[in-house]
Amino acid sequence: MIAVQGLRKSYGDYEAVRGVSFSVHDGGVMGLLGPNGAGKTTIMKMLTGYHRPDGGVALLDGIDVDEDPLAVKARVGYLPEGVPLYLDMSVADYLDFAARARMLPRLRVKEAMDRAMEACGLSGMGPIRLEHLSKGYRQRVGLAQAIIHDPPILILDEPTTGLDPNQILEIRSLIRSLGEKKTVILSTHILQEVEALCSSVIILNEGQVAAQGSPAQIAESLKGEDRIECVLAHGVPESAVDQLRAEPSVQSLQCSELAGERVGLSVRSPAGQGDRAAEAVFRWAVAHSAVLLEMRRDRLSMEEIFVKITGEESAS
Repeated sequence: MIAVQGLRKSYGDYEAVRGVSFSVHDGGVMGLLGPNGAGKTTIMKMLTGYHRPDGGVALLDGIDVDEDPLAVKARVGYLPEGVPLYLDMSVADYLDFAARARMLPRLRVKEAMDRAMEACGLSGMGPIRLEHLSKGYRQRVGLAQAIIHDPPILILDEPTTGLDPNQILEIRSLIRSLGEKKTVILSTHILQEVEALCSSVIILNEGQVAAQGSPAQIAESLKGEDRIECVLAHGVPESAVDQLRAEPSVQSLQCSELAGERVGLSVRSPAGQGDRAAEAVFRWAVAHSAVLLEMRRDRLSMEEIFVKITGEESAS
């Protein structure tokens, strides 16, 4: 359990984090999302005990980070942005060093290394020098050092930065599997990352929490319109379309001609009226013998949510 209340941090006259509060329950992946300079990395450094907060309280497993940072670090695995590796070391030497730095008993080091390497897809790679690894595998080594002491909490700062698409998918899969057993806080400005990995999200803007909850909850709180996209096998009379437009749950409707004599319908409904509008479209199609080839509900994407929240916050 992570509980943060009124967290603040300044660098000189610049207030990077301004009264941030949130909580994270055990298990799952929580995303810290925000534009550059929103305060994501500063919050992570305070949660891991690398920076002291100027105000507020951060509790990890009930331990105050400011009062006992060493006890917190024993419970946290941290992967900072840009993996801190000694490239002249082998994978095994580096993880051995990380285990001993974590004060693991000597008799437990080999077991811990084997477990971390297996979890991160590094089995059999112990003798390879870090300088010979791809960026994706260096990230795996960084994750391995973060879990070498089997912490219940992982804090990962931009873990897929600089990776190619295949490497990104590999690291995301690894993070997803780690999130099944540990509490993971993931910092990113990549919106697809949040949709792919996170069960809950905190959106930061200018050092403050702009929104938090699941992506669906945040979208619902924005009171945006619901959207229904349909594809019909062939057209219907304009009078029939006007009947659908007149439905109380339909805010607007647009028709478009598609390839193969198909017709597209884009239906907009007020927030909270999506179910009624979808039912109205279905009943209308049956009544007019319209052949529905496709019908889907479109909600606000993470990109739209992000732009709406950070744009409005910055403009206010």
